[in-house]
Amino acid sequence: MAEMVKEIKIKDTSVPVVFEEGKYIPIVSIQLVFKNAGHLSNTKDGLADMSAKLLNEGTSKDGSVGFATKLDAHAVDVGAHVGRESFILEVSALKSEFAYAVDRLKELLKDPNYTKEAMEHVKHQKIGWLTQKKSDFDYIAGSKLRETLFKGSALARPYNGTIESVESISLDDIKTFIVSHVGYNNAIAVVGGDISFAEAQKYVEEILLLLPKVEVKTIKTLNASNKKETVLIDEETQQAYIYFGAPFDYSYKEKDQYKAKIAEYLLGGAGFGSRLMEEIRVKRGLTYGAYSALRRTKSVSYLSGYLQTKLSTQTEAKDLVQQVVDDFVNKGITKEELKAAKEFLVGSEPLRTETLSQRLHRAYDEYYYGRPLGFSKEQLKKIESVTLEEMNAFIESHKELSDLSFAIVTKK
Repeated sequence: MAEMVKEIKIKDTSVPVVFEEGKYIPIVSIQLVFKNAGHLSNTKDGLADMSAKLLNEGTSKDGSVGFATKLDAHAVDVGAHVGRESFILEVSALKSEFAYAVDRLKELLKDPNYTKEAMEHVKHQKIGWLTQKKSDFDYIAGSKLRETLFKGSALARPYNGTIESVESISLDDIKTFIVSHVGYNNAIAVVGGDISFAEAQKYVEEILLLLPKVEVKTIKTLNASNKKETVLIDEETQQAYIYFGAPFDYSYKEKDQYKAKIAEYLLGGAGFGSRLMEEIRVKRGLTYGAYSALRRTKSVSYLSGYLQTKLSTQTEAKDLVQQVVDDFVNKGITKEELKAAKEFLVGSEPLRTETLSQRLHRAYDEYYYGRPLGFSKEQLKKIESVTLEEMNAFIESHKELSDLSFAIVTKK
């Protein structure tokens, strides 16, 4: 059965269910995605992530080890994780064990491990991770770039937390976050595997009826800075970590996403087929790799990219990034580049939809971004037919991509 989206009634709310039945492997999974409940919802830095981590500590009755033992005995996965915009609960198992798996998720939701011991454990883990990140120069440069591009916004803050913010998070903070963000009325269910829709509906209803009604918050649109700032971070490093970004004045609601996809591929997403890689690595040998992406979500749209180079070639590499982007937006692409992009994006499509999880993820994205099911397939047809003139008009209309800011970890 092809993927579809249906709605089920939970109390006073119609909850969308993204669904595909696949009988070739006897596995079932349910993801419950809670909108506007991710990192950008933090009231304290790191709170959303800490909340997910605590839910992964089992129940107060069984404890972390006892609950994990129950799951392992039946080869069941139950867990929580968080993204920028969403909080996710997930359960998966063999079809024969799936009813048991759902019962364990229900058990977890009724009796989370809200104990001092569990709280101290997740704090210790998180602080250890943050301590390691003090010497992760990619993490440092990437965080500083977000801070530079999105000053004064939630995205500028260290949404994974700091040692100080994690230490300040209390058990009550986590309880409050979960009860105010994980609700039946802000959920999207994603269900796939060897299961009928009727069975899926039954399980989703059982789980969501345990949850409260929450205030459904809207995602604020954030704009990347066009101030062309350069921030240098002094570290004991042997090479420069150059992260860069710029505004991309383009909405996830636009119908010509295929043009952004081609532009993204050719500027920095194609590996050795991209402008950045060709100019910075192939022609000049300044780096092993240079990459960029045009990030388009509900909350933000912007260009971001990165590379590493020798300290002695830091300035040359930075200036070259600016030159490559300037040339890209001012002169557009060539007929040969467009042909290569079309061949790859269309030819590699089967690899992006060969698994059930890939197809469900795509269907979820289409629903989440307000697009009809099958939108991606229609975009592929448009990739095949787009002309060089149309592509260059699109690229040249986005001069803001040249407003690059840089965050560079270097040794002064």
